[in-house]
This record gives sequence, structure tokens and C-alpha cells, in this order.
Amino acid sequence: MKIGLIINPIAGMGGRVGLKGTDGNLYQKALKLGAQPISINRTLDFLNNLSLVNELFFIVPNGIMGEYVIKESKIKNYKVIQCSQDNYNTNRYDTINCSKLIAKEVNILVFSGGDGTARDIYDSIKDSIPVIGIPSGVKMYSPLFAKNPKDAAKVIESYFYGNSNITLKEVLDIDEDEYRNNKLKIKLYGYMKSISSEGMINVGKQAVYSVDEDEIMGISNYIKEIIKQDVFYIVGPGSTTYNVFKNLGLEKTLLGVDLIKNYEIIKYDANENDLLNYINNQRVKIIVSPIGGQGFLFGRGNQQISPKILKIVGKDNILVISTISKLSSLKYLLVDTGDENADNMLKGYIKVIIGYKQEKIMKII
Repeated sequence: MKIGLIINPIAGMGGRVGLKGTDGNLYQKALKLGAQPISINRTLDFLNNLSLVNELFFIVPNGIMGEYVIKESKIKNYKVIQCSQDNYNTNRYDTINCSKLIAKEVNILVFSGGDGTARDIYDSIKDSIPVIGIPSGVKMYSPLFAKNPKDAAKVIESYFYGNSNITLKEVLDIDEDEYRNNKLKIKLYGYMKSISSEGMINVGKQAVYSVDEDEIMGISNYIKEIIKQDVFYIVGPGSTTYNVFKNLGLEKTLLGVDLIKNYEIIKYDANENDLLNYINNQRVKIIVSPIGGQGFLFGRGNQQISPKILKIVGKDNILVISTISKLSSLKYLLVDTGDENADNMLKGYIKVIIGYKQEKIMKII
């Protein structure tokens, strides 16, 4: 089976430094803030977890978008196509060009990036062949992605053996016009062929998400009772946390991670280093809400809450909040921090606050 592989080498670099992506000129800003590459190691993790080494043949772009990584992996059967700049200054036009050339020669295309990368590939090849995303971006609302790099390898094997189906899935991304108006809405850009499999995110983030004001008020009132004085609260992004804290008189950022203490926002839109500077040797708790339709608690859109921070805070100090309507579509919750030890620490059962003194037990896998 012939597989195309395209890596967005700057995908995900904005996460821990508090940016919402690395599209456009944000990559340079991420570098100045000390961002480190994400997609390279996650692609390597995918490649080295493939068991069908002799049955697979890869076609990859030259340089950092594929060639260098596959040479470091256990994959020996591959061909390099000259289609991109050979440095980290690659852009969406490199992705579009490489996708168009590689798609002509392969059965399936695997890409490493986020929703922005998915949109670029869609602009290039539409729904001509199936695609699988290795989740490496800051935001991944499209259901084109595997749950993690290891699961991406399992999806390839399932597809090879004929144990999974091809289906059309949405290409989704944040509606930037609505975001500028402080509203979180997901915009549909089109459809691409992908794989329906246990290892895939088979449902995108809910594009239209109704907010039950009574549920939100119930959660708000309960949070108000359990918040303690002189404790730092790291509050994750999303409409649920935004509306809960708005009811408490605090205008937190919609897509950012904020630090709160004694009903005052100490740091808006904090990055990993900001959080580490504040919480050292302090009492700290985290308040997060799962992504609607997907169930991710950590590793999607809140990478500022890094494995290092999670290990400092500990699972017992994590408060999960959600409306009943959001949880109704979720069988379990997910984590993909990029750190296996942190993921294992978080797995198991956790209480989710769904109203005033109301909780539901959910499993994190």
C-alpha cells in the first residue's frame, strides 16, 4: 500500500506559549517566545509504531516536511519528491503543492498538523483520496484526526486489512470573524474522505453548541461555593468556562488559559512559562471543560497546561465542568498531552460537575 506523508514542521508550536496556532506570521512570534517543534516527534512516534513495515511504501516531500523524519524512523521503503522549501520557513503553498503531487501516487495521505494544515490539504486535493491526521496542531476540531500518533498507526493497519470504512468527514476550523466578536463558533470549510475507525475522532467539535443557561448557572453557583481563598486556579479555554466565570463576574478569555486567585484574574491568556512562574510552591487547582463532540480534556487547544504543570498540580486538583448536553454525546474523556507518563497519571475515573451539587463520573482513556 502506498502512503503519502506530509509534515507541517511548525504545527503546534504556538500551543505552550499561549498562541492560538502558527498560521501566518505567528510562527516567528512563537519562536521568540521559546516554542519548540511538536510535529516532528509526533510523526516519528507514528512511524515507529507501524508494524506493517514491509507492506507499506511511503512517498514524502523533501527536507523537513518528510524526508528527514522518515530517514530517522524504522521505515525503509520510501521515495522523496522535490516539492517544498528545505527549512522551517515552509508555508501553506508548500503543503498545497506537495499534497497535489503526492496524492496522484498514493492510496491514502497522512498529514501531521492541525486544522490549518487540514484546510490547506483540502484546498489542494478536495476529497480525491482518504486522509488521516496525526494530531500535532494547537487546535484540532476536524474529525480527520486520530486520537494520538499511536492510534494513527493502528488506523493505517486497520485500513490495510480492510477492517475500516472510508467516509466523508468535515473540514472544520474556528470562524475567525466570530472569534473577533468573542464568540466561539466552528466553521465548515468542506468535506474530505477519511477513515471511520475506533482510533479516529469520528465526530468533530460541535459546530453549533446550545448553551443551557440554567445548567451554566448551576455550575457557576457550585463553583462559587467550592472556590477557596488564596488558591491559584488555572482555568482552561472554551465557552463553558467562559460563561461560568462570566456569571461569577470575571471576563476571562474565550480561547485562552487564564490564572485566577481570590476572584481576580491574575494573568490573562497565560502561556506555560507564565503559569510556572506563578504556581511554584503554591496551592493550585485546574478547572477545564471537555471539547464538545470529542471529549478531550488536555492536549487540544490548552497545551499551555503542559505535562509539567499537570504533574505539579496532580489529578486530585483538577475540576472538570460540563453541561449535561455536552456530556450526552461522550462515552468517555480523552487526553493526549504528548507525555505518556502525564497521560497515564490522568487516566481512570474523574468527577464532572454538571450542575449545582451535581456530578457525573466519567472515564478518562
